[in-house]
Amino acid sequence: MKDFTIMLNTIDDVKDFVNAVNSFDCDIDLSSGRYVIDAKSIMGIFSLDLSKPITVNVHCDDEKPIIAKLKKFALK
Repeated sequence: MKDFTIMLNTIDDVKDFVNAVNSFDCDIDLSSGRYVIDAKSIMGIFSLDLSKPITVNVHCDDEKPIIAKLKKFALK
């Protein structure tokens, strides 16, 4: 499992993020505070506080392609 932090600043960022994670066949979760939601759920993402950084939890053996595709959302 690999964790990294992202920011989704606009509605277009959320749509692009969901489209990107849906192209992978593994479990990806988002966590913010005490909430954990499925990263493939656009409604779930909008239930989070998007003004704060969000932690991405990737649950698969080879997370490198996922991290590369989500690189534009990652915090430095």
